[in-house]
Amino acid sequence: MRGTQFAQLTAFVAVAENRSFTKAASHLGIKAPSLSHAIRSLEEQFGVRLLNRTTRSVALTDAGEQLLGHLTPVLESVDRAIDAVNEFRDKPTGTLRLTVHPVAAVTVIGPMVARFSAEYPEISLDISVEVERKDIVGERFDAGIHPGGAIAQDMIALPIGGQFRFSTVASPDYLARGSVPSVPDDLREHNCIRYRGGPDSDGHPWKFCRADQVLDVEVKGSLTVNDPGLALRAALDGMGIVQLPEMWIAPLVAEGRLVRLLDGWSPRRTEFSLFYSSRRHLPVKLRALVDFLRKESKDVVQVNEGRPLCLAVVAAVDRRRFEQSPGGEQRNADDLLRTGEVIPIRRRAAPPPPDSALAMAPGG
Repeated sequence: MRGTQFAQLTAFVAVAENRSFTKAASHLGIKAPSLSHAIRSLEEQFGVRLLNRTTRSVALTDAGEQLLGHLTPVLESVDRAIDAVNEFRDKPTGTLRLTVHPVAAVTVIGPMVARFSAEYPEISLDISVEVERKDIVGERFDAGIHPGGAIAQDMIALPIGGQFRFSTVASPDYLARGSVPSVPDDLREHNCIRYRGGPDSDGHPWKFCRADQVLDVEVKGSLTVNDPGLALRAALDGMGIVQLPEMWIAPLVAEGRLVRLLDGWSPRRTEFSLFYSSRRHLPVKLRALVDFLRKESKDVVQVNEGRPLCLAVVAAVDRRRFEQSPGGEQRNADDLLRTGEVIPIRRRAAPPPPDSALAMAPGG
């Protein structure tokens, strides 16, 4: 096989996996017109169309599906061969592709990226921040970082801390229109905004605990979303009750725009895990990240409302805030926090976890 044809086949796989010429070109480090030319040349050589393209989407033809099915294991073998050679290097090298939950991007990955890059300068990080869990094998990610309970059983999972709690909240307007829930079971009588953190999680109950008592409450409502900003927006507009990570709602509670509910009950806490496929050899570059995060997790910072400062993300902004300030003075939109802006909220340092908590374990 000529080198040019191998490059064209690699380009085809990148487009097929990303379903986008722009994203594939960015991943390959080339310009989109060059990528389009490579795909056209490949199709001309085969004499068949491999991709159906429009201005909005890219889809595989039957021939393209067939070709991708044959190429994927071949390219995985090439990756394994490169990894095997890298075993003989003094320092790990290559590109490490990660899919990361938005909260983990701020609380886990963000604070350590510079230190990791300084320690492993020959490893390039390619990070995709996604709420939904990705098929890391099918989409050729090296690893992912998501809540531990959301990880498939066939993955190797390493708890890495970044623990955060959920809070149950509603707007004052919503609560003024009806009763305020006093126990978790009361939520069954309310319109609850369900946040779907993954493709299979829309039916998950809301979890609460008090002392040794644990409750799973099956809530119902007129809105289910997979975007935290939209869920938060709906709660701010008085649509219903929502349960979201504390770091997303803490600033809004402090402003009085949301009210915490069920203070006597603690919603579930969760922590993040690094996960990767158990079906492939562990590349040197990924082993470097695993070792680094195991070391980092000994100094984890837990988010806890009401105590000293930590970074958080504003998931949504009520645009009404800039119409008038409390004193009647017109405010400029530039004075407001932007969606996704990193802001300080409160935290406290957690004690280091026991060594047993750092052991490898399959995800739940």
